Amino acid sequence: MQFLKSSIAVDEYVSPIDHFVSADTNLHDIYKLMEENSWRHIPITENNKPIGILSARDIYLLKSFPKAMDLIARDVMIKNPYTVESGFAIEDVALEMSKRKIGSALVVNTEGELEGIFTSTDALNALIEVVRGETK
Repeated sequence: MQFLKSSIAVDEYVSPIDHFVSADTNLHDIYKLMEENSWRHIPITENNKPIGILSARDIYLLKSFPKAMDLIARDVMIKNPYTVESGFAIEDVALEMSKRKIGSALVVNTEGELEGIFTSTDALNALIEVVRGETK
């Protein structure tokens, strides 16, 4: 078996972020945004810098507790989400996501401002292209 060494930057496969929410956004609004857009992750930001993240799985679990949907993002977000700077090697990001058993990495610029999200789906798309020899 031949192993391919990649020097592909995570940026090549990052998904743009159309919306993010503040830590004071209530879960009803977050749920609505995620449902309307079929998102599985939503970053929580402050001054365009990620401070947390919520997944669809988190929201669906919380929905089973009626009063929980009255909470705000700050109350339930995963704090200090896995964040990488633009330009990181895709294989390093994917390996770390696998080790941590998480479905996404937030991609930031050199100032720490959110640029996009790299998800497990993005990683699979990259894998398909690499295996087929179709890398960008």
